[in-house]
Amino acid sequence: MSKSKKRKLSKEEPVRFPGEVDEVHPLPFITMPPQPNEKKLGQLSRKQLKQFFDEGYTVVEDFFTPEELQPCRDSISEMVDNLADKLYQAGKITEKFTEYDLFQRLTKLEEAYPGSNILLFKSQKMPKSFQNLWCNERLLNIMEQIIGPEVAGHPVWNLRTKTPNSLAVDIPWHQDSAYFSNESYDHMIATAWIPFLDATKENGCMQVAKNGHRKGKVATHQCCAGPTWYVMLEEEEMAKTLGIKVSHVDTDTDIMTLPITYGGFLLFNNLTPHRSLMNYSNEIRWSVDLRWQSPKHHWGFYDIGEGVLFRSAEKEFKDPDWDKFFSVDRKEIWQKKYFKQKDDLDPFDTTITGPWIGRWEIVNHNKHTDAFKPG
Repeated sequence: MSKSKKRKLSKEEPVRFPGEVDEVHPLPFITMPPQPNEKKLGQLSRKQLKQFFDEGYTVVEDFFTPEELQPCRDSISEMVDNLADKLYQAGKITEKFTEYDLFQRLTKLEEAYPGSNILLFKSQKMPKSFQNLWCNERLLNIMEQIIGPEVAGHPVWNLRTKTPNSLAVDIPWHQDSAYFSNESYDHMIATAWIPFLDATKENGCMQVAKNGHRKGKVATHQCCAGPTWYVMLEEEEMAKTLGIKVSHVDTDTDIMTLPITYGGFLLFNNLTPHRSLMNYSNEIRWSVDLRWQSPKHHWGFYDIGEGVLFRSAEKEFKDPDWDKFFSVDRKEIWQKKYFKQKDDLDPFDTTITGPWIGRWEIVNHNKHTDAFKPG
């Protein structure tokens, strides 16, 4: 059946997928909130704030010292070490590749047992070092400028395991709200994309489509890209619905390629179209995306879990309630609720499902879409 026939039962009754809505909400994404009266460490400059609300992104350079980020690197090394132990003990690999460093070892594991990078993505638990990074005082000072005095961590965070030349971690164009439920469409969810080495065009830095947030619209996405579980946004759709100038001439386009030096990060919102380039280098491009929003809004995540409060203007606030936050494992819930398999899940299975698969037209079937069941 052709795409056009799939999408329309008749001329009078077009097929509507859950993610497709007519409503638009531009104001929360282009309107700067009242700024804090006091000057605080880490705050964005007026120019950076203006770019964030006008264009949908800004790059913050030289924000973290190597000493501040090293604990996160150490935690990633421990995650890889644990995965190697698990694979070795199960007889999946014959050596652990301990002689390789953080930027090589997962690649060797992937060569020995394809899908190792997906297994690490599926099994990740947030270590203490990442918790500290997420509620870093200077980062929260930035979030006050963007969100307001009430700041919470959004339920969705991800460590990116971008091994070289891997289609499994080649993320196409999308808006983050395409993965969330429709309740996320009307409010700001700010994301910091933080690389753990210099992010370059060669190793898969980020691209954003500037101005793509200005209409306050989530464009029509499709599912799923290649052999992955990722939704995708076609450039033609970006141009038609979001008014993005897409061109192969660098001087005539809204597509911005953004190399970032270690210690810096990219800041964007849930309606900013973005993607990462393929990693053609010989090193793993590790990164983490962390998100924040006001706790006064719906989390927009299928009622699977709530965020974690970091800062409150209404009451004295001490420490985040990590126990409550981590009492819900969203990836475990995804697999139980949206995975067709009824038997105990294979700990080495590399299939990923989730509610976003049911939100958009499936134009490319693979093992992830085949395993999906509506929750």
